[in-house]
Amino acid sequence: MEFRVDRSDPLPLHEQAAAAIRRAIAEGEAGPGDRLPLAKDLAAIMGVNKNTVIRSLHLLRDEGLLEFRRGHGITVAGTPEKSALLVQVRDLVRFARRHGYNKSELIAMIEAT
Repeated sequence: MEFRVDRSDPLPLHEQAAAAIRRAIAEGEAGPGDRLPLAKDLAAIMGVNKNTVIRSLHLLRDEGLLEFRRGHGITVAGTPEKSALLVQVRDLVRFARRHGYNKSELIAMIEAT
């Protein structure tokens, strides 16, 4: 995997790191079930602090793209498409909550469509 961050880019470094990992997965360099290198190794490759990489990995985990498992390291859990879908679902749930709907009401609306 090749990872690049640009310190002159206004995008925060952890978001650039996450984007580089997303791209590597999208291009097939790592697929579901594949393990990623250790955070310290990724940090050395990218030339950033290990905490920056950890922050990016947590972001990707929250998107559903990565999975953290004790004893198994960090593995690719899904595809970029699934990750994008999960982001949209979370946005929909937040939007529904802001407008007074709970999860079960939202599910009922989805099932009715």
